[in-house]
Amino acid sequence: MEVEKIFEVLLYAVPALITGMIAYYFFKEHTKNEDGRRRFLLQKDMQVNTMPLRLQAYERMAIFLERITPSKLLIRVSPTSSNKEDYESLLIASIEQEFEHNLSQQIYVTDECWNIITAAKNATIQLIRKASLLEKTETANKLREVVLTEMLEKRAPSDAALSYIKQEVGDMW
Repeated sequence: MEVEKIFEVLLYAVPALITGMIAYYFFKEHTKNEDGRRRFLLQKDMQVNTMPLRLQAYERMAIFLERITPSKLLIRVSPTSSNKEDYESLLIASIEQEFEHNLSQQIYVTDECWNIITAAKNATIQLIRKASLLEKTETANKLREVVLTEMLEKRAPSDAALSYIKQEVGDMW
């Protein structure tokens, strides 16, 4: 008699357990899908809000790179005296000031892009320093002439960084 009762209880319990397991599985999948949908909508909303900020950062970095291009920098920053060391310091200070003004933009650009921009800034400073160390560079105007002549022979460091920015912005679409 007891075996029959145990068998009867099992007959009722097994379908209930199977139904419970199926319900658990469906609710688990439903919750997982809803969570994925919410994440997608949140990501989409964030992208809509952050895309203009990122584009603005890339624009500002492009302007920075244009402003530190040696040919444009030398035209914009005129020597205050004929002393080449003073002019070299003035040019480097101008580059550093531009860079510090745009320092916060690194939040919106990729690390690789930021490293390339920083390398372009440092290469431009090195270019000015090397030109200043040459024996033929005696005055501020001669320093301008030497740097401009060198720019005729090779690309400015900021050109490569600007190309990278253009590529990265193109990849955003």
